[in-house]
Amino acid sequence: MSTQPSRQRRDRPSAPIGSGARREMMRDALIESRLTPNAISLTGLAGNILAAVLIFERYFFLAGLAFIAGSIMDTLDGRYSRMSGKGSPFGAFLDSTLDRMEEGIVLIAVGAYFAARGDDLAVAATVAAVLFSLMVSYTRARAEALGVECKVGIASRAIRVVILSIGLLFAKGAGLGDFELLEASVYVLAVLTIITTFQRIWHVRSVMLAEDPASVDDDAALAPPA
Repeated sequence: MSTQPSRQRRDRPSAPIGSGARREMMRDALIESRLTPNAISLTGLAGNILAAVLIFERYFFLAGLAFIAGSIMDTLDGRYSRMSGKGSPFGAFLDSTLDRMEEGIVLIAVGAYFAARGDDLAVAATVAAVLFSLMVSYTRARAEALGVECKVGIASRAIRVVILSIGLLFAKGAGLGDFELLEASVYVLAVLTIITTFQRIWHVRSVMLAEDPASVDDDAALAPPA
């Protein structure tokens, strides 16, 4: 019997511990730690409050960094909750609630900045961005309560974070060149969130119409059966 295959296996160098093994060790260490998803959520809230304070003080670049850091925490808490098994129904509620609060807190500070400049149109756009950002989240929550998955639309949470982050990092006086993108980013946010709200309304109507026309058309619900 030939021993060449076994000799080749013995001669083959063993693979070094890669990044996957290191991630596994880090994950286990985090799971065994006292870190909780709620603590991550509250850290995200603190980052967004800091961003709002920095906007009031006109430190737009630092505000952008704080907003990005806080938003990253917002994405990590849910993943950590699922990975660690430390999640709870209240934690999920807290996460969703703080996500809506944080976006509004930062945009309130942006609106106050435009108000101080006397830019009424930008203030109105900021109010619209706040309202319809909430509506984007609300339409999804109501749809899912009706049993309809509703993640459609162009202005997801991640897209909104990117747009506002660009606006803050490249605001007038932020230090990254002679730019003024904060006002433009608010206009874009307002338009995209309005579009997304109606995209989700149309999506829910289409799904429900396909499943049960009577659930959409009041007249159909009242009409006698054919």
